[in-house]
Amino acid sequence: MFYSYLRNLLTVLLWAINGNIHYHDREKMLPKEENYILISPHRTFWDPVFLGYAAAPKQFIFMAKKELFKDRGFGWWISKCGAFPIDRENPGTAAIKYPVKMLKKSDRSLVMFPSGSRHSTDVKGGVAVIAKTARVKMMPASYIGPLKIKGLLSGQRIDVAFGDPIDISDIKRLDDTGLAEVTRRIEAEFNRLDELNKSFQVKKTSTPYWTLIYRFPILLVVGLILILTYLFSFLASFFWQPKTDISE
Repeated sequence: MFYSYLRNLLTVLLWAINGNIHYHDREKMLPKEENYILISPHRTFWDPVFLGYAAAPKQFIFMAKKELFKDRGFGWWISKCGAFPIDRENPGTAAIKYPVKMLKKSDRSLVMFPSGSRHSTDVKGGVAVIAKTARVKMMPASYIGPLKIKGLLSGQRIDVAFGDPIDISDIKRLDDTGLAEVTRRIEAEFNRLDELNKSFQVKKTSTPYWTLIYRFPILLVVGLILILTYLFSFLASFFWQPKTDISE
């Protein structure tokens, strides 16, 4: 319930800020009854919100660096939304075992950015290991739009496109050859989606300023609700902590 509430709230917030969001090929999404790994290049800290909204009603878990859990309220908040902490310096086997367990035994899928840090183009092998072990497909997506707050606020066009599911069940071994083939398939689909999104970006119009007449009041209301939600999360953290220890 908290996951759906927050996803919808953040989506309304981003719409009120930008109001120029376009989704493409959502019909390619795998059925909600099937778990999968939603993969995308990571280009800005708000692209996961757009991906999560577009994939609704499916809910997800996602990796988050352990430092984000140090803030009591925010840590409780993201834990309730499916985040689990990862030590980037020493991720350990739990970083693989926990998402595999959730993909197999829960109704939640996994969001991963296999390119690693933002703006990186190197596809990591972790997503391949998880997909192969959990026996799930990968659902590729791509975000193209403003990368800075200024562009978001000015209403620059945003395009989010979904690709064809990637099935790696035919790859028998994840050795160097197998991982190279997984990387090839992921990168090929990412490149295709980027080109598709760029074709939509030709009409790079911004949100008309007059729409602020009705978007600004909504922005104020949603901002206030977010503040109250954070305060609730902070207080709730003193009474109940969601499970975030993935080593268990």
